[in-house]
Amino acid sequence: MKKVLFICHGNICRSTMAEFVMKHLVKQAGWEDEFEIASAATSREEIGHDTHYGTKEKLREKGVPFAKRRAVQMTMQDYQYYDLIVAMDRENLWGIRRIIGDDTLGKVRLLLSYAGEPEGEVADPWYTGDFEATYVDVLRGCQGILKNG
Repeated sequence: MKKVLFICHGNICRSTMAEFVMKHLVKQAGWEDEFEIASAATSREEIGHDTHYGTKEKLREKGVPFAKRRAVQMTMQDYQYYDLIVAMDRENLWGIRRIIGDDTLGKVRLLLSYAGEPEGEVADPWYTGDFEATYVDVLRGCQGILKNG
């Protein structure tokens, strides 16, 4: 089983979108038993909050199922447990390093690196308001994980 943890700053927009998109893609492929997928934050700012309404609206529009959830912060135990730790941007990489120290196991990568963009970053719709652009990047990255990850 491949265990994937998506990471963003608050765990209410990008990482939750990636979690639900990846779960949807895995289900469509018939690989539900082969993956464990979750998401978390690098900060404590949104702990306990549900997914952002803009993310929910975009997922509904795209036909991607989602469930009520509560934002959580990544831990060192998560680093030990998950096979892939997938960050949305370089700031998230810095936040992950604050939690885990060095990536000695080589598990941490940017999401868009799975879409052929090693330095690519998924824009935060909390600031941009552009949930469509975020969705397009999240989808490309998740498809890349399925294909190459």
